[in-house]
Amino acid sequence: MGFAGVSAPWMARPSLHGRIHGVPCKPHPPDPFHDTLYAANRDAFADTRTPRMPPLLKIRTERGQMSAIERRIADFILDNAHLLRDYSSQQLASALGISQSSVVKFSQKLGFKGYPDLKYSIGEDVARAGADPQQAPAEPDISDDYLRLGDALRRSKAQAEEETRQANPRQEIERIVQLLDGAPKLFVHGLGDDGLYAREFAMRLSLLGLLVVPHTDPILMLANLSAARPGDVLLMFSEFGKLPQLSQLSRQFQDMGGKVVSITRHTANPLRAHADAALVVCAHDRAPLVAQLLYRSAMHALLDFLFVLLCHANPDRQQQLAVNLERIDHLLDS
Repeated sequence: MGFAGVSAPWMARPSLHGRIHGVPCKPHPPDPFHDTLYAANRDAFADTRTPRMPPLLKIRTERGQMSAIERRIADFILDNAHLLRDYSSQQLASALGISQSSVVKFSQKLGFKGYPDLKYSIGEDVARAGADPQQAPAEPDISDDYLRLGDALRRSKAQAEEETRQANPRQEIERIVQLLDGAPKLFVHGLGDDGLYAREFAMRLSLLGLLVVPHTDPILMLANLSAARPGDVLLMFSEFGKLPQLSQLSRQFQDMGGKVVSITRHTANPLRAHADAALVVCAHDRAPLVAQLLYRSAMHALLDFLFVLLCHANPDRQQQLAVNLERIDHLLDS
């Protein structure tokens, strides 16, 4: 006999598979219209999902926080991405002199179900690029160094800008645009080369009619915190985001009720971790000189897009920009 809330063995029990006593329920008749509609809009449905960061980009950006064994795996994959399809997890482990479980754990740490899932995703990444994306950009078959270096730099910049675009989600950028557009005051800070980028972007923001307070001295910035009010925004430029004084300034600004937006490399760092919003820049090259150029190029492309979005988000900003540019032209002509 069954008690209240408890099913006796002889009672019909519907299951998650639509069966009663092991007999499948009668399936719904096929709906050709529904199937055709779904097929036609499959891409639209897929677009609503959060896109996964390309695996090779994710490996590069997280390499600095990996263990020694994980870095060995990461370096092998980055250098041999186009050959990875020929390697099983056991073969990869043997080539590196590590255990197979290390390869599996590495894949899972990156957010994949296992090594086959990682290998398939990297294969898709390589196929989309049409070549090995981790090697230096394809150089034209020419002996003229002038043309060869120019073409290689152009290709590297294009790749860095594309990776930076992929690493900054649309929702995050739109949220930053809203923060900047609605802020009573904008504080902009950076040191060294970051200070150059900060001053340039601060000038462009001021042309839109925004009240901007730029600083390249942490002491003066600290003194100016007394002028911060709830709703103000601090744009903090720092390529690596590791300087303690920058994190201290950010926390004190947040204590005043302000919001902090960091602009750093796409690597884990204290400044980015504690910011209210973050813009990230992807720029990788074996040559430090080229890597620095790629960082500057990709960051400028990102800030240019942010500037355009600010103009379109508020038509008044565009009008103010036109007025200010006309005043500047008049001043230069006089």
